[in-house]
Amino acid sequence: MQIFMNDAAVACAEGTTVAELLAQEGIAPVNVAVAVEDTVVPKAQWDKTALTEGARVIVIKAVQGG
Repeated sequence: MQIFMNDAAVACAEGTTVAELLAQEGIAPVNVAVAVEDTVVPKAQWDKTALTEGARVIVIKAVQGG
């Protein structure tokens, strides 16, 4: 299936979870926030939140600096 992560098309298997998507894309689950369809998904729910065809996912990685 195809989803959109930060407005870029990404192919993934049907039923892929948020946690699986991050692993697939090589994104470490540290200092990261995820929203699916404009709703923030708590980190404790990443492995239970399955994505659907065409889902819009926003991944924000916090960085430190000045």
